[in-house]
Amino acid sequence: MNTELIGIIATFLLTLIIAIPLGKYLAKVFAGEKVWTDFLKPLETGIYKLSGINIKEQMNWKQQLKALLTINILWLVYGFFVLIFQDKLPFNPDGNPGMTPDLAFNTIISFVANCNLQHYSGESGVSYLTQQFVLMFLQFVSAATGIAAAVVLFKAFRDKTTTQLGNFWEFFVRAITRLLLPLSIVIALVLTFNGTPASYEGKDQFISVQGDTVHVSRGPAAQMIAIKHLGTNGGGYFGANSAHPFENPSYFTNMVEMIAQVIIPIAMIIAFGYFIRRKKLAWTIFGVMTIGLFMLMIPTLSSELGGNPALAKMGIAQTTGAMEGKEVRFGPAATAYWSTLTTVISTGSVNGMHDSTMPLTGLWQLLAMMINAFYGGCGVGLLNYFIYLIIAVFISGLMVGRTPEFLGHKVEAREIKIAAIITLLSPFLILAGTAISSYVFTNHGGAAWAVQPKNWLNNPGFHGFSEMLYEVTSSNANNGSGFEGLGDNNVFWNVLTGIIIFLGRFLPIIGPVAIAGLLGAKKFIPESAGTLKTDTKTFALMTFAVILVLNALSYFPALALGPLAEYFTMLK
Repeated sequence: MNTELIGIIATFLLTLIIAIPLGKYLAKVFAGEKVWTDFLKPLETGIYKLSGINIKEQMNWKQQLKALLTINILWLVYGFFVLIFQDKLPFNPDGNPGMTPDLAFNTIISFVANCNLQHYSGESGVSYLTQQFVLMFLQFVSAATGIAAAVVLFKAFRDKTTTQLGNFWEFFVRAITRLLLPLSIVIALVLTFNGTPASYEGKDQFISVQGDTVHVSRGPAAQMIAIKHLGTNGGGYFGANSAHPFENPSYFTNMVEMIAQVIIPIAMIIAFGYFIRRKKLAWTIFGVMTIGLFMLMIPTLSSELGGNPALAKMGIAQTTGAMEGKEVRFGPAATAYWSTLTTVISTGSVNGMHDSTMPLTGLWQLLAMMINAFYGGCGVGLLNYFIYLIIAVFISGLMVGRTPEFLGHKVEAREIKIAAIITLLSPFLILAGTAISSYVFTNHGGAAWAVQPKNWLNNPGFHGFSEMLYEVTSSNANNGSGFEGLGDNNVFWNVLTGIIIFLGRFLPIIGPVAIAGLLGAKKFIPESAGTLKTDTKTFALMTFAVILVLNALSYFPALALGPLAEYFTMLK
């Protein structure tokens, strides 16, 4: 057990060693300062010329969002038709069929939105062409979209007063050429040399020890797995995701993949501080997020290493902890650490089955996705935290009897209204989605659908409710992991989660960018003796309290009906 804990500590420290200098580098890249990757400028210039982009053209926040939404809609249309007709297109050696319209609708929205919720099994659900030119492509551009949106927020607070927030296309292209593509190549090579397939051949065949003929899927997996983690996407090349021995062959690759999915979210926080020349603020934000991570991780480790109390009552020894749903090559500690990271960061990849974790572990996984602001996804984690920060500024200003200010800009009614709407959006989508699915399951279980609602759940009762709550929460948080006891590949779940993914992705991007643009355009107010400083421990505590109170009030009843009820039932 001590060895496993040392492995977790070493992985986290290596993550920081990489992420902190990466953040400083990103601040220089997006500020247009000289960096060692400037040799890529001719490539970027060629992309701009080919695309007709004038990067010298400055955009305000509305133009930034127009560019962002337009290109994302184009990807939706392109990917939808490829998924439907993939069986008629090349690079399909295993003969995988085209998707149904409802599954294609869900899949393309999921990958465009950086959610990567998969209602299909990767090796049998899509062709090599689709894996590479739709899904892997979208894993690059969806991550770059979130990063570019965050840089717009950076630009709003770099200068005292400005409406010129840079060029979205420049931020977008640089996020790929200077960050995502180079690091993905390195990670893909590491995975390839450690046992992950990277070929274009079809299924392999071998005879098992029992004498059975087994057909094993392979393909260009290493390439996709690299960007799925680096871009906090999470979609698995294989159905079992990173629990599959080809996606994650060893403890070493497990460490590499865990590090890969955390470095950019942390680096973006550091980059924010260096970009706007307020390093202390960045470290304050990092401190709040890290404390939040530990508060979720430590009880998760305790829950999984403590074993299953129901098995303990039967006299079954659990010296290594709760092993149901875990891979022996990783163990419960590394799986618990991964499950915390993947839900905190919105990656959504798994190296064990979340549906089999202890009830309290499920509680912490759900809460991490409900908060969705401790590190978070590439760029969007900081945007989500920004909403909490603005609310904390507003409440603090009221408490001290001053007009709320953030970085020298007054926070007024319009900004607070936007922040309030975005804050209420997640509870509405999660609770309404879970309520609708619970109503249909309970009252219309025998409906004459292709998949009857009564057949959705393998685990009725409290755990079944948690499965539906988890599916909706994962969709809203653009996470993509699931309690896989839920039968989700049907019209109801494909459409419901597709709509939630779309709203849960783009409205929380539009809101913070709009607030930043509105604040950046206001007259700068120099700091005075009465200015509320946002880079202090006191304000950090205030922000943390706002996060806890808002989420506790919003989600406690739902959590009480699901994982908490299951936990107390298990103790009987």
